[in-house]
Amino acid sequence: MAEFLKLKKSNCKNCYKCIRYCPVKSIRFSAGQAIIVGNECILCGQCFVVCPQNAKEITDDIEKVKVLITEGNPVIASIAPSFIANYNGVGIASLEKALKELGFFAAEETALGATVVKKEYERILREEKPEVLISSCCHSVNLLIQKHHQKALPYLSQVISPMQAHCMDIKKRYPNAKTVFIGPCIAKKDEANHYAGAVDAVLTFEELSGLFKKNGIQLTPEKDSTKESRARLFPIAGGILKTMDKEDSDYTYLAIDGVENCITALKEIESGKLSNCFIEMSACTGSCIGGPVMEKFHNQPIHNYKEVVTYAGSHDFEVNYIINNYKYIEAIGRKASMPSEAEIQDILGKMGKSSPTSELNCGSCGYNSCREKAIAVIQGKAELSMCLPYMMDKAECFSDTVIRNSPNAIVVLNDDLEVQKINTAACKIMNIRRESDVLGEPVIRILDPDDFSKVRACHEKTYSDRIYLAEYKSYVDRTIVYNRDYHMFICIMHDVTTEIRNTEKKMETRRQAADIADKVVEKQLKIVQEIAYLLGETAADTQTALTRLKETISDD
Repeated sequence: MAEFLKLKKSNCKNCYKCIRYCPVKSIRFSAGQAIIVGNECILCGQCFVVCPQNAKEITDDIEKVKVLITEGNPVIASIAPSFIANYNGVGIASLEKALKELGFFAAEETALGATVVKKEYERILREEKPEVLISSCCHSVNLLIQKHHQKALPYLSQVISPMQAHCMDIKKRYPNAKTVFIGPCIAKKDEANHYAGAVDAVLTFEELSGLFKKNGIQLTPEKDSTKESRARLFPIAGGILKTMDKEDSDYTYLAIDGVENCITALKEIESGKLSNCFIEMSACTGSCIGGPVMEKFHNQPIHNYKEVVTYAGSHDFEVNYIINNYKYIEAIGRKASMPSEAEIQDILGKMGKSSPTSELNCGSCGYNSCREKAIAVIQGKAELSMCLPYMMDKAECFSDTVIRNSPNAIVVLNDDLEVQKINTAACKIMNIRRESDVLGEPVIRILDPDDFSKVRACHEKTYSDRIYLAEYKSYVDRTIVYNRDYHMFICIMHDVTTEIRNTEKKMETRRQAADIADKVVEKQLKIVQEIAYLLGETAADTQTALTRLKETISDD
């Protein structure tokens, strides 16, 4: 299948909203990026509608249409009947006038083809009398059956769609003409591509509005409907049924809209419990007036319904052709196979889902159940990290392990300065018996809150200092980190009490040694001084005696 929905990777924010809204889970994730699985996608466009970052975009056929116009052949537009809701108060004549300004040769209502299609449904029910017949106008429903509910394929009508029927008729009337279908649907681009020959290009209402704006073309708001047609009711829920002749019929006529409702109905059909039913199925809620382009840019269901009903009539268009061509709607195989139970259980185990009670089935990953998510992981469509509870548990377990086993004291506070986490090392420093004794309590119970308030008030992310916790008789090297995005404080304290005590002890020892050395030196100096004194006194006496002796000898 050609790629009609594209992804702008730079805008994909890993939010999983698209997979949550995808009814067939045809989106896989790789490195946090969403990737559409083409052979499973039904082109319902819900991912395009709900993407908050506008990361999904529809393939643009504007250049293709411009080329068709410049080639010289008449280009005729087939306008889906929902146009009356998209372009408020603008009838087909006004729209045709604007399209001619763009270079189109003419414009007609697809409702002409719808009239032929509904007549063919009536003939099949009247002449062939199938047990169950499902309408084939909605290409997304056709893809849903082809890819995901192939047991219901025998009940799907092989009748061409109003788009195909109308464009085929245009080409019969204008042999050289090129046809461009314009509507609110993404799937019609695939239908035109798959069943080549009838439709040469498909534009959405958004693309057409862009062309009008770029070329400065203003639409004239006038409902210039001179011809009534109940086929204009096709784009509303039950619209096909409203156009059909149901008198003298043994069939039950049902209208089902929305992919989820269609899936439920298809399961019931596959069970073989239904009979004598004609089922109009539309993938979009409200049918075509709720198409992805309408829903994204013109989501007014009540207004849209009223516009369509008011513009329609109670009669049929006069058409002079019948359907001779049918389309072969074949089964489309999917690559992903169903894994074994052992493989599923292995992945569930890796996600921390060891028992049914641990399977939360919260849907945060986008899948309806943990089991469905595990299957998607095995099929390469999902990643283990998409499980929010699993990742939260993993992150919390990892952080708790780091905090709990850290030799440093760690205290985590919220913006109200309440204790959110505290580890064993912190409890030991602050003489706290159990962590639960202070969790949720104001930090003032254990630490001075002013320091944290100062950190929050200043522009610095971190603050480090060495403080003495007098109450706990401990010295700590403290770092306070404030995360302004999450409004959380992390206080990390390294206990340096022993280190400081040892340093103080060494300093005291050195001081004492110095005192002793000073006393010894002082004492030694005193002794030296005494010796010197004694030596000095003895020397003087000796000198006196010798002098007297000398004098005595001299006298003799």
